[in-house]
Amino acid sequence: MPNWPDRRIPELFGVEHPILLAPMAGFGTPKLAVGVAEAGGLGALACATISPEQARADLDAYRAATAKPVNLNFFCHRPPQADSAREAAWRARLAPYYRELELDPAMPVAPSSRAPFDDAFCEVVEVYGPKVVSFHFGLPEPRLLDRVRATGARVIASATTVAEARFLEAQGCDAIIAQGAEAGGHRGMFLTADVSGQIGTFALVPQVVDAVQVPVIAAGGIADARGVVAALSLGAAAVQIGTAFLLAPEAKISPQHRRALETAEADETAITNIFTGRPARGVVNRLMRELGPLAPEAPAFPLAGGALAPLRARTEPAGSGDFMALWSGQAARLARPMPAGDFVRMLSAAVLAKLA
Repeated sequence: MPNWPDRRIPELFGVEHPILLAPMAGFGTPKLAVGVAEAGGLGALACATISPEQARADLDAYRAATAKPVNLNFFCHRPPQADSAREAAWRARLAPYYRELELDPAMPVAPSSRAPFDDAFCEVVEVYGPKVVSFHFGLPEPRLLDRVRATGARVIASATTVAEARFLEAQGCDAIIAQGAEAGGHRGMFLTADVSGQIGTFALVPQVVDAVQVPVIAAGGIADARGVVAALSLGAAAVQIGTAFLLAPEAKISPQHRRALETAEADETAITNIFTGRPARGVVNRLMRELGPLAPEAPAFPLAGGALAPLRARTEPAGSGDFMALWSGQAARLARPMPAGDFVRMLSAAVLAKLA
């Protein structure tokens, strides 16, 4: 086994390296998770944008390719209450784009959905018994969390503040992901909705390490050996990496998204709520520049995306990324396009060399 100075996470999760693949709902695939796992990291499968049936299919594909541990990830948001006034205001804000693209602003749209962890997903956990189960936006209700723990799974969740980290430890989490402001995709915040005060990874990590007794996993802005070494030196027991894996051939992203990741500078990302209704970091595009990036009219998560779907469907075939979420962390330009397994092997070797 590699001689990592802190072996708490490898021993807790049954992996070789303290390197975790971020779940990245909608962009991760079983092949991506397998690549990371076979190279000694912890693979992840996201369930927020799929059904329990698809989760079972993804787990079957993963298990057919590897016997390595896997992290099964879920969202824990509360389904929003219908708000016709807010929805009407959002449709009115988008109406000029509909007319520009020769679409009817009043056309019916399919509702956008993200499935929170529920009994059906809990049954998937009970049947398949993943080594790790992770949660975003807090934790599920106690009866569901008790069922997850009864399977023997290690439970982890994201915190964006010290208060959230303390809450997660008090609820019995085995490790805590300290997600800094640099991270791509949705903020894991759940005790606050104010993104203005979110602090960066390398300010958050040591404060969380000092506040809790369980291992801390650093996430946000980490894409190479320098970032990993910095996180470990601040007390993190492991790192979780997302954006850097999006350039792997196993990831499922559009050509527009890939092009944005390859060309955007660090200051060309922003936290926005216009694509889902919840703050998330992505590469700035036309819609973000013109509507926000934070728009008070955007319906509650995950409803904002429904009215955007016709705009994306009309423009994406022509190669436009104006109306799609281009999720990205601030360190995208440090990423290198290579197979996921090669990246984990290269990264772990480079980190161990620096530590030595």
